[in-house]
Amino acid sequence: QVQLVESGGGLVQAGDSLRLSCAASEDTFRAFGMGWFRQAPGKEREFVAAISWSGGNTRYADSVKGRFTITRLNAKNTLYLQMNSLKPEDTAVYYCAASTYYISDYEEQYDFWGQGTQVTVSS
Repeated sequence: QVQLVESGGGLVQAGDSLRLSCAASEDTFRAFGMGWFRQAPGKEREFVAAISWSGGNTRYADSVKGRFTITRLNAKNTLYLQMNSLKPEDTAVYYCAASTYYISDYEEQYDFWGQGTQVTVSS
């Protein structure tokens, strides 16, 4: 069982940046593909970004490509999401998740989830 705890959310203005972190409880973190998902009010949870266990491969949703960067530091069991040029439509609860797949952008392929961190972008 991997426990995931997100942090770094907050209230920012459009155009600002935020960096989200996700701390994992297990050293087996390095064996999991990791991802970020988000859920806006009244909407379904959607894929944001994913990274392979080694960090060598990444995937992004079209809506965040070029603005968000997913990285991981296996030595610290931590996943990051650097979010630049934030827009009001990025407002959502952001979740990190762990998958036994090498890399995935499918929610159903993720086995462990954090509780989420709120990101609010004002216009």
